Amino acid sequence: MNDRYISPLGQRYASEEMQRIFSNDKKFRTWRRLWIALAESEKELGLAITQEQIDELKAHAEDINYDVAREREKIVRHDVMSHVYAYGQQCPNAKGIIHLGATSCFVGDNTDLIVMYEALELVKKKLVNVLAELKKFALDYKDLPVLAFTHFQPAQPTTLGKRAAIWAQDLLLDYEELCFLLENKKLRGCKGTTGTQASFMELFDNDEAKVKQLDQMVAHRMGYEKSFAVSTQTYSRKVDSRILNALGSIAQSAHKFSNDIRLLQNLKEVEEPFEKGQIGSSAMAYKRNPMRSERMASLANYVIADTLNPAITAATQWFERTLDDSANKRISIPEAFLAVDGILDLYLNITDGLVVYPKVIESHLMKELPFMATEMILMDAVKAGGDRQELHERIRVHSMAAGKVVKEEGLENDLLKRIAEDAMFPMNMEQLKAIMSPINFVGRAPSQTVEFFEECIDPVLETEKDALGLHAKINV
Repeated sequence: MNDRYISPLGQRYASEEMQRIFSNDKKFRTWRRLWIALAESEKELGLAITQEQIDELKAHAEDINYDVAREREKIVRHDVMSHVYAYGQQCPNAKGIIHLGATSCFVGDNTDLIVMYEALELVKKKLVNVLAELKKFALDYKDLPVLAFTHFQPAQPTTLGKRAAIWAQDLLLDYEELCFLLENKKLRGCKGTTGTQASFMELFDNDEAKVKQLDQMVAHRMGYEKSFAVSTQTYSRKVDSRILNALGSIAQSAHKFSNDIRLLQNLKEVEEPFEKGQIGSSAMAYKRNPMRSERMASLANYVIADTLNPAITAATQWFERTLDDSANKRISIPEAFLAVDGILDLYLNITDGLVVYPKVIESHLMKELPFMATEMILMDAVKAGGDRQELHERIRVHSMAAGKVVKEEGLENDLLKRIAEDAMFPMNMEQLKAIMSPINFVGRAPSQTVEFFEECIDPVLETEKDALGLHAKINV
């Protein structure tokens, strides 16, 4: 349909799998599963519900008559009651016990939670696959010295593998947050109109034990260990805020990674994948723009901003509920998940195909290394009997002069030559060049990288081994 708006999140960025999780089919089939779980539990606890009624409900759990529900909603302006009516049309013998004792949030809120937690499982699956790709990359390049930057100014060298370990550590923090959310997931349960379970108390003749049992039985039938101990008409909207904060945290990690890749691509040290027929610019045919990384950053900005939506909703609810959460929830939560899904597909695609240019990396590093080597040169000269303060001043003077040659004349860094010709330093050019091996300046970066992945990431990959093996498809 080209004559109306379609969200780019579905059309361009999110996977089909994530879109199915937030589809109408998923939503309304889950409503029917909840109505069946409620009826089965009520029957088991003694209400006058027959097996024939439950069988009828199960027979039509999947074939939703959307046309009937749509027409009914035009009349009653209520989505839940429209679907209760439509389900009842298909199940005439059971229509009188559908939604018995429940409020709209029984299906609405419980389904929202089920869908969000299922979506979190997919997010976690994709995130651990990114960790696996980062591990491969980091260990391949754990010993490759690179020029490190603070303030985007040349600093003491690190290795390319160590830099990838930093990207992975950010995602590890996100993984831990996802695990916490999933390990502590709960349903809203069967709580009634204002959370007091009064309607269920009426159905079960004030038998509190049965009402509590109903709450547990429905949760178990839906695959959950627990429901929230207390609720209003809704589960606390802080749950939505907490979940989107986790998605926002993933967006932060991805954005930081995308920034680094874009800067490295400008330096021509590392590039994201660039396909044979890909066009970088409509005007400048030679360009290889980092469009995947830029898209990651763009989607990440959206998700980070979107985390405000459930926060504001949670903060502004009145008493046992207001409906000003509804329209916002329908948009902000699915779109955050779809955007993060797109981000992780991009992250996986990029890490699976990063291109490294070691010669360029070495060239950049060697231009700056003489300045970084001065402390080591100073220590060796002092060991040979020199005066530390006098030598420090001589190095400072030579460094300033060499820097001026580089910046003002565009010539090569000649700091080593100046030091070799200075009689105060008891070392020749050959000795100075021996000091200049880049691996001498990276400290524990290689071993830090190996230790991090062995101690922190490998246990995660072992735990999630059944989720590994994904390869991301980029739509555009």
